[in-house]
Amino acid sequence: MAFVTVAGLNKHYNATGKRLHVLRDLDLAVEKGEMVAIMGASGVGKSTLLHVLGGLDAIDAGQVRVGDHEISSMDDQARVTFRNRHIGFVFQFHHLLPEFTAVENAMMPLRISRVSAEQARPTAEALLQRVGLGDRLDHRPGMMSGGEQQRVAVSRALVMQPSLLLADEPTGDLDEATADSLHQLLRAMHAEFGLTAIIATHNPRLAAQCDRTLRLEGGKLL
Repeated sequence: MAFVTVAGLNKHYNATGKRLHVLRDLDLAVEKGEMVAIMGASGVGKSTLLHVLGGLDAIDAGQVRVGDHEISSMDDQARVTFRNRHIGFVFQFHHLLPEFTAVENAMMPLRISRVSAEQARPTAEALLQRVGLGDRLDHRPGMMSGGEQQRVAVSRALVMQPSLLLADEPTGDLDEATADSLHQLLRAMHAEFGLTAIIATHNPRLAAQCDRTLRLEGGKLL
């Protein structure tokens, strides 16, 4: 069985009194260790799909499994616990906490899981060293470039050693050179951590570095 399996997924939103169908009878299978790109026009539902896979959104119908976990049948608290332990997120905008340093931001998932600061800090520091930010450990986000901030976000996503990495337009806010550098980092970390990764992107250069590319149209993957 594939590591990520989606069958008959349906998801809609109610917008201005209308029922907006975003995902329609969507199927997806991703093997363990794969890096898959999801492309498609803005507003087509790429972010919604990642949110569903990561347990951020409930679904209307269908089944979503990650490894041995059927997250589509979990209650809200179970999804929160599963997400923190097993899934790493990288978003287009880094969502770092501005009042905390790089290492404090990277430590955050561990601290939420009640790991002590003394235990969490070495793990976060090692990751930041690995992504080239060893000299930025105590810098706050406002003191770092966009590319550096996104590298902190990657470290935060990996600090719990997740099995699945979900990235939503991770280079969408970066210039081309910085984006290419982040592409290379994501590919290297994917191999180093033995990840399975699903990346929503408009960037054909990033998609080309993935194992395969799927296009989301009309609520389904092609």
